[in-house]
Amino acid sequence: MFHGARCCSIIRQIGKYGQQRYTRYSIDTFRRNSSQSQIEELSYKAALCRACGQPTAATHPHLIKDGEVVPGIQFQEFRERRNKLMENIVSHGCVANAGKSHIVIIPSSSKVYMSEKIPYVFRQNTDFLYFTGCQEPDSILIITAKNENFETVLFVRQRNEHSELWDGPRTGVEDALRLFGVDLALPVTEFEQFFISFINENKTSIIWYENMDIVQPNLHTKLHKLIKAASSQKFISPTNIIHKIRLIKSQSEIDLMKESCKIVSAAISRTIEISKPKMSEHQLFATVDYECRMKGAEFLAYPPVVASGKNANIIHYIINNQIIQDKDMVLMDAGCEYHGYSSDVTRTWPISGTFTEEQRLLYEIVLDIQNILICKLREMPTLDELFRDMCSLLGKRLQEIGLIPKHLSGDKLLAAAYIYCPHHVSHYLGMDVHDTGKISRNIKLQPGMIVTVEPGITYSKTFYCFIVN
Repeated sequence: MFHGARCCSIIRQIGKYGQQRYTRYSIDTFRRNSSQSQIEELSYKAALCRACGQPTAATHPHLIKDGEVVPGIQFQEFRERRNKLMENIVSHGCVANAGKSHIVIIPSSSKVYMSEKIPYVFRQNTDFLYFTGCQEPDSILIITAKNENFETVLFVRQRNEHSELWDGPRTGVEDALRLFGVDLALPVTEFEQFFISFINENKTSIIWYENMDIVQPNLHTKLHKLIKAASSQKFISPTNIIHKIRLIKSQSEIDLMKESCKIVSAAISRTIEISKPKMSEHQLFATVDYECRMKGAEFLAYPPVVASGKNANIIHYIINNQIIQDKDMVLMDAGCEYHGYSSDVTRTWPISGTFTEEQRLLYEIVLDIQNILICKLREMPTLDELFRDMCSLLGKRLQEIGLIPKHLSGDKLLAAAYIYCPHHVSHYLGMDVHDTGKISRNIKLQPGMIVTVEPGITYSKTFYCFIVN
């Protein structure tokens, strides 16, 4: 078990590089005369006195309750997540890593621009958000571990009157310490000095940084030079460990996921109600987007598929610009993001309001298979086992109606079924739509995992039938 260490040694290290010292940002100033619970309460409430770089309970009481850093997630849960990460980091290869220090580096996202001065909607790096609750761009989370102590340091942009005039308030260094419950908050401009100091004082340290999926290009370039210079240090990606932790959802996360799914389900139901022949796919796109936002979602989780007729044979069809004809089936694959958690729901329906006999037959085959697979989840299979079960069930049902030759069996039957459903039946779901991408689909399900169940039939001569919960 780790113990919160005092920050004074870090403060002295930073002090070597300039006149300014950051003792005033250290949580030690609260520790002298307060219990830990008092520290957390006073620190958190103090950060609510003004507008920050994200909603707080004071500025947005309709979104955030007292004690929450982000909607639905308490201050303490973020601390527990960081503790769990470091316990896993230090125990990873514990014999080889015995006695070594560790530094974990998790960057936030940066703003991305579609054209000159026109930004895309900002979406935070979910690994960074999971451990901090911080929605600030161009920030860095550092967690260091030495012996049984670890320190959490958050580097954020300093407040800037001119920038805040254009882009809104920033949290700033002082309030970041109180709002996010880290041990130390520093200006992001001090990151390089901090890193050099830590490496110089810990010659056998292990550097944990995701080197392949680049989040902040400028930081990545700078860090690569620093890491290359520190040739005696071992360099490991923390993403596998992070995703193993994120894979199992807390009750707070499950509650947010339920609401996200509830919102998009209601939005799709409303879209089905108003749909009619001669509407454009884009109008249905606009309807589901509007309904999700009106019910509390921040935005759609991904560009939705709104595919009519033969367009539905394109798995990731997102042009959504065709006029829907009288006898078309419509496929809508949409999800919303609700306070950082994504949903993923697909429905198909006849635009006329009435199935033809052939449409109903295939629709009900897929629906029956989906219900069987949902029941199979109680057996805690792997997702790959679930996929094999789906291919087997689908193959047999398609044999019954003459779409697959009846003499096929075993792997040949599975291969034939895959032609009609050319995608996996399930993926993990959470903060990202395809969540925890480093986790194999060949591990047994466990309580707390959230997955999709999405069998389908592609039948190009008439329509595409695809259902997912």
